[in-house]
Amino acid sequence: MFIMINRNRLFCIFTIFIMSIILFFAVNNNVIKGSFTRHAANKQQQFLILIHIDEKTLYLFENDKCIKKYPIASGKPGWPSPIGEWKIVEKSQWGKGFGGRWLGLNVRWGNYGIHGTKNEASIGRSASHGCIRMYNRDIKELYDLVPLGTAVVIRNGPFGPFGMGFRNLKPGDRGADVLAVQERLKQLGYFHGYESGIYEDDLKNAVFQFQKDHNLKVKVSISTPDYNAMGYSEFE
Repeated sequence: MFIMINRNRLFCIFTIFIMSIILFFAVNNNVIKGSFTRHAANKQQQFLILIHIDEKTLYLFENDKCIKKYPIASGKPGWPSPIGEWKIVEKSQWGKGFGGRWLGLNVRWGNYGIHGTKNEASIGRSASHGCIRMYNRDIKELYDLVPLGTAVVIRNGPFGPFGMGFRNLKPGDRGADVLAVQERLKQLGYFHGYESGIYEDDLKNAVFQFQKDHNLKVKVSISTPDYNAMGYSEFE
């Protein structure tokens, strides 16, 4: 009887031991699988497009490493390329005038994108209506590499949304500098419209009131004294 009890206990202990081992490996196998899945997700390609207007160059980064560098054409005077941080929200295969490829950006104040051109001699110059032009062979390569949602950063000079310096803004103008003025005047309680990046009547009325309140010359244009009164400086 004593031997039978010990054998039963031994069998129970052995069974518990085996089940513990099975449970241990099952749990750890799931942990390993989960870790591998998360690691694989973290290893997914992450692209960033950085465009320097002043350099007339587009850089493509993959996981923080620059893997491509392309020459571009940018907006001509009066038609600036959209400075700021955007995303690719459209990919289309347009006609020959656009080199067969179009990468549309989510810019508030117009239809801007990266595309090819039938005038490849313009690459390296300020020649477009604000879009970024590339050699046709280059846009086809870039198009195949980057997915929808890719971040696009466009820079031009040391003054952020003001690029190389202040523009004299007038009604009808559009751009990152107009957007910056709208945002600042909204912060100051003068502008109550939608920050569209377009100088329209609602912004003009806000500018008039701001100029009156700050003893500035009341005019439709926005010039250096107005920028300075808003707290902007070309020496920031």
